[in-house]
Amino acid sequence: MKTRLAVAVVAACAALAVIAALGLTEPAGSSQGVRLVRQSDGSMVLADTGGTAPVLDLYEDYDCPVCKELHAQVDATIQRLAREGKVKVVFHPVTIFRDEPMRSNSVRAAAAARCVPEANWLAFRDELYGMQPAPHGVASGFTVEELVAAARKAGAAVDDCVASQTYAEAHLQESSRVRIDGTPTLVLDGRVLGGEAFDPKALEAAIVGEPGVTV
Repeated sequence: MKTRLAVAVVAACAALAVIAALGLTEPAGSSQGVRLVRQSDGSMVLADTGGTAPVLDLYEDYDCPVCKELHAQVDATIQRLAREGKVKVVFHPVTIFRDEPMRSNSVRAAAAARCVPEANWLAFRDELYGMQPAPHGVASGFTVEELVAAARKAGAAVDDCVASQTYAEAHLQESSRVRIDGTPTLVLDGRVLGGEAFDPKALEAAIVGEPGVTV
């Protein structure tokens, strides 16, 4: 009996260690636990895999300065709510720019992001916004060398995939299917959000169904 108990304790501790390493905690009442999962179209889902929370679709372009601003203001709130099981977040990296150098910057970054494993993807996304080329519309950036280094900083050794831009064409194909007016665009259960998307309190209120505040 003591042997069985010891085995059970060790197994439980190992499971907890895996969850802690991923940085994804299982919220109270969650049916399967919060996970970050890559979908076939390259989008990333952060959610309780068995939950029924509202869906927040976030369309972003890594070379978009306003996307960087949104990331700085509400990303922590969005991730917290997802980990609490209160929202299913779907991150959609897209390229909407037609002019250079923005278009190529965007494609290189998004293609590299598809190389990065789920366990390192959120950290790599942070790196991308931190190294966004500036000034916008003038600066070339997100070179494959820079992207390889950023992926390694996020804990992923995906040098060949990033350097070869393996997913560039697939990314452009998926981007062509997206029907949005610009980035960033946040859609909550089919409703396009306005100014509340940039305000942490207003965004949380919209997600959890509270009256919110005027912004």
